[in-house]
Amino acid sequence: MAEAAAIAPQRAWGKGRLTAKPFAGRTRLAEFYQEGCAKIRLPDTFDATMEAVLINSSGGLTGGDHMEWEFSAGEGTHLTLTTQACEKIYKASAGTAAVKAKISVGAGATVHWLPQETILFDRASLSRRLDVEIAEGGAFLAVEAILLGRKAMGEMMRTGLFQDCWRIRKGGILLHAENLRLNDDIAALTQETATLGGKVAFATLFYSGMDCEQQVEKLRALIGDANGGISHYHVAGQDKLIARLVAADGFALRKILIPVISHLRKGASVPKVWNL
Repeated sequence: MAEAAAIAPQRAWGKGRLTAKPFAGRTRLAEFYQEGCAKIRLPDTFDATMEAVLINSSGGLTGGDHMEWEFSAGEGTHLTLTTQACEKIYKASAGTAAVKAKISVGAGATVHWLPQETILFDRASLSRRLDVEIAEGGAFLAVEAILLGRKAMGEMMRTGLFQDCWRIRKGGILLHAENLRLNDDIAALTQETATLGGKVAFATLFYSGMDCEQQVEKLRALIGDANGGISHYHVAGQDKLIARLVAADGFALRKILIPVISHLRKGASVPKVWNL
């Protein structure tokens, strides 16, 4: 019995890596690797771009689980990264789940990081990190959405931990850095007007491309004053857009996000695995 008690519970672990290259005017696969519960599928796109669907075959994450993703888009390629479903972070009895993503965007390449929402259940514990390197002339769009429980199911995240770290560089210059931390009495914290004002769905959008400044007014009209805001920044000769969005639930958040994402994708819709 003592030996059994000393054995740590099995934890989910996964690592996936993909490199895209240009070939005959299309984005093609150069390197592909998957291990553990990290799976990658490449549906047909019927055009010159590539779409990769990330899958966590463990069905969710809890304390002590670990996932790592690494992606590289070669010069002139176009790569969209999304997830098969919402990532669910369950109650942690011990430890913190860790998710890391590293993305490299080559010169003249475009990468869209569009995972579906992360759902945090009560007493979940998650630490997440996104590191991005963008070459000169590259374009990068990222959207990360969080749901504090599933409102339609009567669930909410009352306590727990969520911390998120972004580091995005372009041309070797640090273009964007942010650290988000929600912990302890999250239900009370998110009631504050300065945080979510009682809403349970929120998202951060980042965009860096040649046309940043031209997108501001159109995106403000799409978002609306009641749902968040967007700002344009010029940092060491590089441009970026940052949008913060909030909504009463996941469905309402998607209704805001989908037209915004489609506009920045030059009219292309969100990945097919998304469902409104």
